[in-house]
Amino acid sequence: MFNPNKKYLSIREVSKREQVPAHTLRYWEKEKLLKPERHSGIRKYSQYDIDVIHEIKDLLYNKRLTVSGAKKILKGDRRVKDPQLKLFKEVQNISSLKSIKEDIKEILDILKE
Repeated sequence: MFNPNKKYLSIREVSKREQVPAHTLRYWEKEKLLKPERHSGIRKYSQYDIDVIHEIKDLLYNKRLTVSGAKKILKGDRRVKDPQLKLFKEVQNISSLKSIKEDIKEILDILKE
């Protein structure tokens, strides 16, 4: 996925590889969720930045969250390493299941009436 011989990628390389427009990458940078290093004024994305991009894409396209929802989740775990991030997602899934369970109970109560 990430070329081990190259420590950093330019915005153009990341945009092409990840199929994300450069203006979208700059937007997430403005939101303080991507923090590419700058060398001579040129953005250089690390593997960590690319992992964040994957997480953003997952939240938006697979989990179908809004941009606002994705920002909230990512700002809450910006510095979390992968095992903790997986735990965070599991806790989120448990919260969703509890909410669904409560909704089903309410429906059953309505049907009993």
